[in-house]
Amino acid sequence: MRAVMFDRYGTNEVVEVRDVPVPVAARGEVVVKVHAASVNPVDWKVRYGQARIFTGSKFPKVLGSECAGEVAETGAGAAEFRKGDRVVMYTSVRRLGAFAEYACTAEDRVYPIADGITFEQAACLPIAGLTALQSLRDHGKIAAGKKVLINGASGGVGHFAVQIAKIFGAEVTAVTSGRNIEFVKGLGADRVIDYVKEDFTKGSGQYDLVFDAVSIRSFGVCKRVLTPAGIYVNTLPNATIVVQLITSLLPGKKARSMWVRPNASDIAWMMVQIKAGKVRIVIEQAYPLDRITDALAASEAGRTRGKIVVSVG
Repeated sequence: MRAVMFDRYGTNEVVEVRDVPVPVAARGEVVVKVHAASVNPVDWKVRYGQARIFTGSKFPKVLGSECAGEVAETGAGAAEFRKGDRVVMYTSVRRLGAFAEYACTAEDRVYPIADGITFEQAACLPIAGLTALQSLRDHGKIAAGKKVLINGASGGVGHFAVQIAKIFGAEVTAVTSGRNIEFVKGLGADRVIDYVKEDFTKGSGQYDLVFDAVSIRSFGVCKRVLTPAGIYVNTLPNATIVVQLITSLLPGKKARSMWVRPNASDIAWMMVQIKAGKVRIVIEQAYPLDRITDALAASEAGRTRGKIVVSVG
C-alpha cells in the first residue's frame, strides 16, 4: 500500500509517499481501507518533532491521526464492526498511521458513519470537530445567552466552534481576517472582529467565554475582556498548565487547556447536527495522497478556510 512516511523529524523534506505492507489487525483492532483523511496542525507539529513525548524516536512512521473509510479486517475480539462498514477512525497522535491506503487502530477508536455523511466530512470530526465541541461544552461551560468570543473563527476548529456555539444558544463574536468576515457571518456569527483592524483584547467587549481556537492569545491578555466569572480556553495543553492550576484554586476568571478525547457519543452528536443542517463542514481543498506535502504546507500557512482533507485511492 502507499503511505506517507518519514524517517526523521523535520520540515516537509522528510516526508515521502512510498510502498509499505498493509497493516494486520491484532486482537481488538480494526483495519480500515482509507477513502479520506483530515489534515490538522498537529500533523506538521508531529513531523517537526514537537510531539515526540508521544511519538518517540522509533522510525519509520506513517503520518496522520484521523481518517475515514471502510472496514477491511477485524482482529480477534473485535466484534463491533464488519467488513465493508463505513467508519471514521482516530488513530491518535501516539500511534499515527492515518495518511495511508490502509490504517489500523483499536476498535474503541473507530466509530460508525451515519447515512448521508461523506467520508471527507466524517474524517474532519475526531480532532477538529470534537475539539470545538469539548472546548465549548466541557471546558467553557457554554449555555444559552452566554457571550462567546472565538479567535481563529474561520479555521478548522474555529468554523466548527462558531456553529456549535450557536446550537447552544450563545451570542457569538468571531475574530478573523477581513477576507473571511462574510464567511463566518454565514456560519452564524452575530458579530465579527477583523483582527487586522482591531485587537479584541483591548476592546470594550466582555465575554463569558473566550475560546482561542488557534492558541495565539494568552490568558494574560484575554482576561481583561472576560466577565468576572469568565473562562478562557485554548487548544495547547502545555501553554497554560501552570495558570490553569492556579486559577482552579482561586475564585474568579479561569483558564483551561484542551486535549481532545474522541468518543462515540460525541461523534454521533456531531453527525446528528450535520444531518440536521446545523453544522456545515467546509472543506477548502482536497489533495490526493501524492500531494500530501502541499496539504501540510497549506495547513502550516495558517490561512485555511475550514478544513483540508486528503483523498485516498
